[in-house]
Amino acid sequence: MEFTEWIRGRTDGQLRVLVSARPELITPVPAHLEGLASRAASPSAIGRVLDRLDRFTLAVVETLAVRPGPTSRKQLRDLIGAALDGDEEAGRADPEPALSEALGRLSDLALVYGPDDALDLGPGVRKVLEDPAGLGPSAVDAFRHHAPELLEEMADDVAPGTEGAGKERLAAALAEPAALVGAVSAEARGALDQLVWGPPTGRVPNARREVRVASARSPIEELLARGLLAATGEESVTLPREVGLYLRGGRVHRGLRATPPPLEGTARDPDLADRTAAGQAFSFVRSVEELCERWGADPPGVLRTGGLGVRDLKRTAGELDLPEWVTALVVEVAHAAGLIAAGGGVDGEWLPTSGYDLWRIRPVADRWMTLAATWLRMDRVPGLVGDRSAGARRERAGAAMPTSGEAGATIKHSSAGARRERAGAATPTSGEAGATIKHSSAGARRERAGAATPTSGEAGATARRGDERDRPLNALHADLRRSSAARVREATLRVLASSPGLAPERDSVLERLAWEQPRRRGPLREQLVEFALREAEQVGMTGLGALAGHGRALIEGDDPAGVLAPLLPEPVDHVLLQADLTAVAPGPLTSELNRWMALTADVESKGGATVYRFSEGSVRRALDAGHGAEELLSVLGRHSATPVPQALSYLVTDVARRHGRIRVGTASAYIRCDDPALLDQIIADRRSAALRLRRLAPTVIASRSSRAALVDSLRAMGYAPVAESIEGDVIVSQLESRRTEGTAPVRTIASANGLDPEVAAAAVRALRAGDAAHLARREPVDAPNGQVPRGPATATISALQEAIKQGVRVWIGYLDSQGNATSRILEPARMEGGYLTAYDETRAAVHRFALHRITGVTGL
Repeated sequence: MEFTEWIRGRTDGQLRVLVSARPELITPVPAHLEGLASRAASPSAIGRVLDRLDRFTLAVVETLAVRPGPTSRKQLRDLIGAALDGDEEAGRADPEPALSEALGRLSDLALVYGPDDALDLGPGVRKVLEDPAGLGPSAVDAFRHHAPELLEEMADDVAPGTEGAGKERLAAALAEPAALVGAVSAEARGALDQLVWGPPTGRVPNARREVRVASARSPIEELLARGLLAATGEESVTLPREVGLYLRGGRVHRGLRATPPPLEGTARDPDLADRTAAGQAFSFVRSVEELCERWGADPPGVLRTGGLGVRDLKRTAGELDLPEWVTALVVEVAHAAGLIAAGGGVDGEWLPTSGYDLWRIRPVADRWMTLAATWLRMDRVPGLVGDRSAGARRERAGAAMPTSGEAGATIKHSSAGARRERAGAATPTSGEAGATIKHSSAGARRERAGAATPTSGEAGATARRGDERDRPLNALHADLRRSSAARVREATLRVLASSPGLAPERDSVLERLAWEQPRRRGPLREQLVEFALREAEQVGMTGLGALAGHGRALIEGDDPAGVLAPLLPEPVDHVLLQADLTAVAPGPLTSELNRWMALTADVESKGGATVYRFSEGSVRRALDAGHGAEELLSVLGRHSATPVPQALSYLVTDVARRHGRIRVGTASAYIRCDDPALLDQIIADRRSAALRLRRLAPTVIASRSSRAALVDSLRAMGYAPVAESIEGDVIVSQLESRRTEGTAPVRTIASANGLDPEVAAAAVRALRAGDAAHLARREPVDAPNGQVPRGPATATISALQEAIKQGVRVWIGYLDSQGNATSRILEPARMEGGYLTAYDETRAAVHRFALHRITGVTGL
């Protein structure tokens, strides 16, 4: 059966399943089903869908790939059963339930087609699956580029007396290689044994040497002379598929599992895990809020190369009382959520955005939902902050290599790409020529298949930007983007969701992910999984290592805020003022009181209760923000469970009494005061010599220093000046004034396995209509006679939407590019981006129509 005909014979429901699971096939919608089949067979589309298969389903594909043609279901069941659970006796394990499910999924994905007695892979799948199951090419393909005379000599040695061309005689002999394998030495057999389970390619010096069975002097020459190894390059060899299958005892896979490996870890009480995660979620929200407040008052600068400086990150970590890696996580999530952005002039500063003020007034549960969803779907990796790019590049490239130099037939493992090995790009490091094979690693096979190759946003990003000076990656830098980060986070959390109440171990999670997505592996992926596990705990998705209820609701698309809200600690609206100028918050404060306390006092310690300390500087900070002494004492008295201590009242009134008596403006700057004696005192002070003051009047002193420097210097001398505008008004430095326009928050990444049902249905209708036209080659249909349909725009849109849902034809009026009114008979498929895609029966083709040019719609 032809693949295109098989596609055409699928029902509409089956086609909807196909395009929903592989949305790349209808982006854009092909003109007909033949185009859909062609697109489904393209290497890029096949590679993407293979990356989504679990280990067992991929093993079914690989088993079919090593077969020379269509395979019956019984043969496939026997081959899969032989590999299940490492069973050496074929048929002991029953593969039928898992095999039926896998074949059903592969059929839905159009990777396998045909009846049960002739199952086959879709076109192009075998080409994408290079070295399936660790098996090399068939003997015919392996010796394709050998000289005919060399193949004749090899055939004479291994199959004397047979007839035919050398390649066919050699392939026939290798189809039953028992005698050939039994004739080689133990050292040569040892080399084959190391190649059995893949990868099947390796590297030896002078692989294309001419050698006969009688003249072979080394283990490698024994194998080359008998065709048990085929030279594929000047220094590269491969194990023919037939030989590999014989050495495996007829099995395609070793130790195959039909079900995912069980997770191992520590059992947690679900209620305790939820409460722990809720407490951490509250702390994370408060950390983001405190970060924005501090940066609004004292913003750090933007580096010339972009990002946040190392010193600024350390300073921020100290202010937030968090480890640096947690601070980097807080900074990155706040930036991705659009709460902070670069702004503030030419040099640039990291400032809160106007979106932060809207986020801050929302309930805590809603604020956490925004942050958690942003973290889950952002393409940035905060865990790489501080990572030295060159070192990380070497680690991801697998630069470390064991250096085995033993004689005989030792295989030397390396992660260098097999493409370079087959081309002979690398120089062998063997200790004894002809006796050592340099064996490619498993990662090289995945790299050739395009599964582990770094994309533009992943491991290659750092290498491409070339930070050759081995500098650490900065927070908020563009090099922190990795395109696979969001997929890895979601996959990791879904593993945790599969075992409620369990805190799985890291290795167990990695093993499960390796089974679920075997083609998506590598050092970077393992690193991203580790980052996802530890960051999920900090964000509040997990508690004590187990996925919390609100975390599960988020990844499943439910409302996490409703689940989280009852678990959050109840904010308190009071503090305990003490005589030693401290205030104790007995719990998390309300948002407004927390901001007020952060303005008027400094945090001295955190924990179950937060301790604030009042000082002259903190009180002056509140006065600078425009608050008066009476207002300060009034708010403190209203929110204190204890009376305002006398020492605190004296501190506030004393600072307020001296605050603003001296005013500083621009001359460059000037000092103005109604008390001439106080100005005399300033001029007489030796510490004011550097300010180069000059008396202009009894109540005015001018200075060459800037206004900001003059204010800071006078405060250092013990005075309490305030800044004055050119109109003589006091400048109030309110924290909310430092804002910038932020970038849009991170967008939700569409799932690779989902498509809106209505879009899928519309696409299938368009494909059916286009395919019918393609097969029938219908002549254009004349439009009905009469006046061109006209109507309101809203009625037109509604009528077209209804026609798409019902799958019926309509008659429309349409204005062409010159403004001439025409009419068309259409079978609408979908509307998006201001355009209607439909099959035009008056033109016998699929076209797109601008909605604003459609004058009206009439049903037929």
